[in-house]
Amino acid sequence: MSKPHLVLTDVHRHYGQGESIVHVLEAANLTVNSGELVALVAPSGAGKSTLLHLSGLLESPQSGEVAIMGIPTSKLGDRGRTQLRRSTVGYVYQFHHLLPEFTALENITMPQLIAGKSQGDADRRSMELLDLLGVAPRASHRPAELSGGEQQRIAIARAAANHPKVILADEPTGNLDPETSDVVFAALANLIKNEGAAALIATHNHDLARRADRIVTLKGGLVVDHTL
Repeated sequence: MSKPHLVLTDVHRHYGQGESIVHVLEAANLTVNSGELVALVAPSGAGKSTLLHLSGLLESPQSGEVAIMGIPTSKLGDRGRTQLRRSTVGYVYQFHHLLPEFTALENITMPQLIAGKSQGDADRRSMELLDLLGVAPRASHRPAELSGGEQQRIAIARAAANHPKVILADEPTGNLDPETSDVVFAALANLIKNEGAAALIATHNHDLARRADRIVTLKGGLVVDHTL
């Protein structure tokens, strides 16, 4: 039976004060299980980024609970939140943000070395991910020598380098053409299943969202299941 890796319970998040207050999330609930890919589809301004930031411990809710791997985070201090985020969460952004002076392999290896892994183990893990994502032949190439789809797959590999339990992606195919988007999304879905991670992916692409295990949207500050 799959385990819940990410659980949001009655989460409230607002911005501003007094008459200018904007309620983004109100009693929002969400569970994402091991090996599950959940697509988050909602209009701009509905709170997708806020939900991702809360799920990744980049922001804190005014009330409610965010739990990762069964660990409640509402009582954790900044240090505890940072440590938990670094050890359990991987991010994929719309732009790849690869370091231009390093090769594809080095971009994936670096976060592992920072986490204390040996060079040999880090390189082996990097090659394993490059192979899984279908870009192993590009290991020695720098970002400028890669196509947009290849760059994004390297970014996905980097996000997964330290075996995160939760992968969060914000429009990961937003800068790609439809055919390349399809390849990248398939690679990401394959990685999530292979690694047993839980993934929450914000996307405007309804065709890709239909390939997720589940689709959710945001309505009136709530997270609700949605069928396109």
